[in-house]
Amino acid sequence: MASNLLKLSVLIGLLSMSFGIVPPSCSRIECPSFDVIHVGNGFEIRRYNSTMWTSTSPIQDISFVEATRSGFLQLFDYIQGKNTYKEKIEMTAPVITQVSPSDGPFCASSFTVSFYLPIENQADPPPAQGLHVQKWGSVYAAVRQFSGFVSDDELGEEAAALHESLAGSNWSAAVDKGRAADPTSVYTVAQYNSPFEYEKRVNEIWMMFDINDA
Repeated sequence: MASNLLKLSVLIGLLSMSFGIVPPSCSRIECPSFDVIHVGNGFEIRRYNSTMWTSTSPIQDISFVEATRSGFLQLFDYIQGKNTYKEKIEMTAPVITQVSPSDGPFCASSFTVSFYLPIENQADPPPAQGLHVQKWGSVYAAVRQFSGFVSDDELGEEAAALHESLAGSNWSAAVDKGRAADPTSVYTVAQYNSPFEYEKRVNEIWMMFDINDA
């Protein structure tokens, strides 16, 4: 049953050819590869192939914006050569922030900010103090795109909109199980643009899951 569902979803995705906006930054800098296996109403299902990320330690803050800025500065220093190899690394996209929300509006949430490593650096990622490497195998994500600058006020609304759009679909239970299985990363925010780009901004909410649960 699961195998037939996956085959049908792949076919629908290939026939529709309406896979959302490809971030303009991905025509200029390297982005991780993925396959779209299903397009739904307000979301798409992607399979990301093996990828590697350099990540910060969890940052405790009440603000996504401030935590992401703090994490990005650490990662920017890293790609500018503040690593064991003193090696400069090409900028990539997106920068992602894995979010574990707090239980209340005035409690600190946990944020882990990550930089996608270029293919040429994935075989031997430069180590750096305070950072670690995450290696992803083949992973699946339900994805919602939105534009503009990410704000603390709208972030929860965008995550809720993705969750709502999944309701009633064949993917809903798998996504819920994935979120429950990893409370350290209830959802992930992907940002593709430089802070100095004001037009054609593309952001995404990712909710990861195991395809075997779908």
